[in-house]
Amino acid sequence: MMDLFLRVLEFAAPILAMIGIGLFGAGVLTEMGLMQGLARIARPIISFTRLPDACASAFVVSLGSAVAANGMVARFRDEGCLEEKEVILCAVMNSIPVYFRELFTYQIPIVLPALGLVVGGFYALVFIITALVKISVVVILSRLFLGEGACRVPEASRQEKVSLWEALIRSFRRERRLFFKIAAIYITMTTAVFALRDRGAFEAFSVLPLAEIFGIPPETIVPLTTYVASPIVGISLLGPMIASNGITPVQAMIVLMLGSMFMLPFFAIRSLLPRYVGLFGPRLGVGIVVFSTGMSILVRFTILVALLAFSG
Repeated sequence: MMDLFLRVLEFAAPILAMIGIGLFGAGVLTEMGLMQGLARIARPIISFTRLPDACASAFVVSLGSAVAANGMVARFRDEGCLEEKEVILCAVMNSIPVYFRELFTYQIPIVLPALGLVVGGFYALVFIITALVKISVVVILSRLFLGEGACRVPEASRQEKVSLWEALIRSFRRERRLFFKIAAIYITMTTAVFALRDRGAFEAFSVLPLAEIFGIPPETIVPLTTYVASPIVGISLLGPMIASNGITPVQAMIVLMLGSMFMLPFFAIRSLLPRYVGLFGPRLGVGIVVFSTGMSILVRFTILVALLAFSG
């Protein structure tokens, strides 16, 4: 039990640190009257949507950390500044920069060398398409369901100049209760997920029957199954098969789409669900994860169908 708790703390500590930075950092910026400037920076990007200024400020922060940005959104929501529909669309929008960051931290340095220019480039393109689909959905839904009189970033509470130290103290006093609430929920959810994983709950699923349905070569079952547990390991196993002409590029693309379709729900349960439930509560947190993950799976399913039609 103690080993489980220590592993949970080791995993959760960096995430909670980023959440704390988001919450307390947003409080400091608000106290110093700087949040309005952040909103103006992001407004051209958000101008195609009807998302409020509070979401624009959070989006700027998401360029560095989606966790910190969603911590800001959680605070705006708890203050009654954002409605649930706005929170969902803000949270989805905050996930967009991750896709473009991963082009330089994951796709180019890892995927392209492992899979080659054709298959690796295809895989990177899928990430870009997913980001563009999510942006389009946010734009469409915000224009359909959000009004113009939305939440704005609050003005500084005082007119006189506030020092950084004073802003830090005020932010800590205001945000500490919310942070401890989020931390308690996050650690509880993460402990539950780790306990289930230790009991083999996530390894019980086999992709073999579904892989046979899609007609991919038997030798791809190992990288496909491995991909579900670890995309990097799965890609590393798939690369030599492509290089030796053991499978065609299209077959490799099918394997990647199948693997990512099965991997995404497990990743969402293991990593995203504790984080979003901790920030936004069970109902809204689960809704955001299902909505965002569902779009990612739908993109991959659509591409998979197109690949199967092409290969047939």
